[in-house]
Amino acid sequence: MPGIMLDDATKDAIRAAYAKLKTGLPGFRTRRAQGQMVAEVAKALATPGGAAAIEAPTGTGKSMAYLIAGHAVARAQGRKLLIASATVALQEQLVRRDIPQYLEVCGLEAKVALAKGRQRYVCPRDLRMASAGGDDAQGSLGLGEDMALWSRPPRDEENRALETLANTFQAGSWDGDMDAAPTEVPEMVRRMVTTSAGGCTGRRCAHFHHCPFFAARRDVADAEIVVANQDLVLSDLTMPREDDAWGGVILPRPDDTLYVFDEAHHLPSKAVERGASHTHLAHAANPLSRLDRHVRSAYSHCEKERLGGMHYERGSELLATLGDSLTAMEREVKLHWTPGAHEIEPQWRASLGDLPAAWIAQAQSLMLQTSEIVRWVRAVRGAVVELEQGGPAAELLARELGMALERLGHQLATWTAWSADDPADQPPLARWVTMDGEQQVICHASSVSAALLLREVLWENAAAAVLTSATLSAGGQFRGYADAVGLPDDALTLSLPSPFDLTRQARLEVPHLSTLPDDRDAHAEAVAHWLEDGLDWDSGNLVLFTSRRKMQRVLQLLPIDKIRRIRAQDSKAKSQLVADHAEAIAAGHGSTLFGLASFGEGLDLPGKLCETVVVTQLPFAVPTDPVGATYAEWLEAQGRNPFLEVSVPEATRLLIQYCGRLIRSEDDSGRIVLLDRRVIVRRYGQRMLAALPPFARVIERPAVA
Repeated sequence: MPGIMLDDATKDAIRAAYAKLKTGLPGFRTRRAQGQMVAEVAKALATPGGAAAIEAPTGTGKSMAYLIAGHAVARAQGRKLLIASATVALQEQLVRRDIPQYLEVCGLEAKVALAKGRQRYVCPRDLRMASAGGDDAQGSLGLGEDMALWSRPPRDEENRALETLANTFQAGSWDGDMDAAPTEVPEMVRRMVTTSAGGCTGRRCAHFHHCPFFAARRDVADAEIVVANQDLVLSDLTMPREDDAWGGVILPRPDDTLYVFDEAHHLPSKAVERGASHTHLAHAANPLSRLDRHVRSAYSHCEKERLGGMHYERGSELLATLGDSLTAMEREVKLHWTPGAHEIEPQWRASLGDLPAAWIAQAQSLMLQTSEIVRWVRAVRGAVVELEQGGPAAELLARELGMALERLGHQLATWTAWSADDPADQPPLARWVTMDGEQQVICHASSVSAALLLREVLWENAAAAVLTSATLSAGGQFRGYADAVGLPDDALTLSLPSPFDLTRQARLEVPHLSTLPDDRDAHAEAVAHWLEDGLDWDSGNLVLFTSRRKMQRVLQLLPIDKIRRIRAQDSKAKSQLVADHAEAIAAGHGSTLFGLASFGEGLDLPGKLCETVVVTQLPFAVPTDPVGATYAEWLEAQGRNPFLEVSVPEATRLLIQYCGRLIRSEDDSGRIVLLDRRVIVRRYGQRMLAALPPFARVIERPAVA
């Protein structure tokens, strides 16, 4: 890798911005870790192909650190700074607070854009069709009932929502951002007035020049700083360009972009999800007759005998054959696998990804058939899009054919994955099948690691990239995370110290419970008993569970006077629960939040809102997950220990995240209570305890008779 290209002018710009931040930002406190992060982010982003993973605990001020360094380096290089987060909350914080504050305090001007996916904007074409009167309101446009936009008669509130959306968009008082819609939008209406990439005709659309999505894309193209979610960034990075490179289709080109992935502990799982696919066999077969009719209408509109080099009759035969092959695949699966009568969510997983030979043969046939149909339907849709005088009927046909192509593309991904040979030196793909409540088969495939994908689309393409989060390592050990994201060998890995005096501000308690979580019912009783007597019910508390079943069981065991002070996940929306919790604490009443993993990450409960965090059980992953199970099986086949290499580090990282809910500022104090004595009695537990922040420790020992 070439050396650092951080010139004196850029260094001076960074120092000047940081100095202004110190004097101009209200409540600013000098933190050595933040200064160190500024320096390391600047070095990594100034290095061609630079890469870094920086763990910055709560309170470091990491958003200001990467803004100061990243913006200065991006300006010096004439590149874009793209910040990718995992949550909407952080995106909004960056766009509405952090970036404007940074620019104002530092006396800088820069265009900033929030990049969102296509379905977060209204589609003017679909809005017009959906809100049109007469026959057009039903959407048939003379093409038959199967082209109807409404699957049922619209309700009054849906008609009112459509009217409001149409009127405000036409008047220019609403810009088409669905997140800022002028009225509550029912789900049926939202699906009708937004479109996916497959349903969009791009520059050929009559509404292209006033399309909110493409207006937003133009804003992104003009911006110096772009904020996006990780899903959108990964989607863009995995889109092939015409020059055989990856990315730069929706967002700026990777080789022209400096990336900062905040909340980067989510990146491995999001990248794995990006490469996953599934096909519900019945749902794949059922729309084929509808597609046949759409294609026939396309031939009629185009007034051509051959499209894509094929007569309609030949294409219709291919669709019928594909339907038969999907039925044959379902039959093959059911011949090999009969779920047990007791299975609530039936699942069969291929050991090391090895499918039965008959399934592979059928998948190969489906792959070839689907591939040919995709090529043909793409040509048919292209002919419809090119029609000069197609009108609304052609627009609706193009939309339907585009969405059909998307469905076929997802199916093709499944059959390609089921047909592929796995490299001998790499983990295999996970391949499995499930059944829905109607005993219909769903075929699944997924990579078990994000490393290969990220190496190809990110590390080998980006100008430079920095990954940051409060938790990336397991006690300063980055090996597990580096392997998970395919981090280059020469990348910087750095774990910054907490800016807080954690030994003074917090303590970690491990009470002596008589049972371990291995005995689920007995442990639930022990947890309930400890909570009843050991929790300060007059203060603000957060109690975290690893399973909904155990949370419900503990709720059943607690006395009614305690339950009245509990706000449990699923009883209301998360934001409402937190608001009710804050209101109760402000009124001087005790309040306790009960939640699962989502309450353990990203939840900000400063001061009195959270003075005790109770972790009822170590957060080990569910062992039935087919992706994790396949990877563990492969590690074992390599003579490695998946529990120690994967499960313990990941559980440790989550546990550190949970601990991070407690101390959010220099003024906070409280305790972490861990009701799982495996950290004491199991050998791996000592490793986990050692990796936790340096809280004061209170470990209860059993009483000696």
